[in-house]
Amino acid sequence: MISLLDDDGGISESFEKCLKQIFAKYCTPKLTLPLAGDLPSNACLDSTGMHAWALDTNGEPFSEDTKEEILQFMDVTDEGDLTFKGFLQVYQLQTENDEEETWRDLSKHGYDRSLNLIDKN
Repeated sequence: MISLLDDDGGISESFEKCLKQIFAKYCTPKLTLPLAGDLPSNACLDSTGMHAWALDTNGEPFSEDTKEEILQFMDVTDEGDLTFKGFLQVYQLQTENDEEETWRDLSKHGYDRSLNLIDKN
């Protein structure tokens, strides 16, 4: 099985590529998928994007407490929108604490345990 974290405990390169595609699906400005290349520097998840990501990932919106925690402790724009760096922080923290939950998230977004996109839902 592919490792989600590298030897230093950071997000692995292959995992980051998957997360970039997932982020691109929900971010503002809207991007053409699959994303080829880098995210624009102003890409972020506004409240609508975060809501859609939570629904697709967890089947329900984030609680107000969860949203507050994400926006307080993760990297956000001056307007309070989650940046890609913040998105990576969410997944690094989650993966360190419960790797299986991250694998479930990836599966909901169409990735297998080799981080190949098998379902382009």
